[in-house]
Amino acid sequence: MISNFFLPISGGQTSIRPYWRCYFPNTQAIIYVVDSSDTDRIGIAKEEFHAILEEDELKGAIVLIFANKQDLPGALDAAAVTDALELHKLKNRQWAIFKTCAVKGEGIFEGMDWLSNTLKAGGG
Repeated sequence: MISNFFLPISGGQTSIRPYWRCYFPNTQAIIYVVDSSDTDRIGIAKEEFHAILEEDELKGAIVLIFANKQDLPGALDAAAVTDALELHKLKNRQWAIFKTCAVKGEGIFEGMDWLSNTLKAGGG
């Protein structure tokens, strides 16, 4: 069974975070969406991201990161999001980052294609 896990990082989500564990069993992939224009909270996004990766049931999951809101002025590019999230620390799992603009549909299909191909190849 393949289940995708999407973690929105936005205000007001703190109260439902304990319920995320309900989705951990059998998860092969994590889809993590980052608001690239919210530079004030990128540190919080990093902390949440690394905390979720430490969960035992998610140790083998591959990671797809969407660096969203690329259409907004001042948005961090994929390299800057990679640095901010410290993705270079992910040594024992497959991951990829894609620049996206959800309102325009840009980058989403490319990321999902990577995820699908990686899962088919036995990456998760």
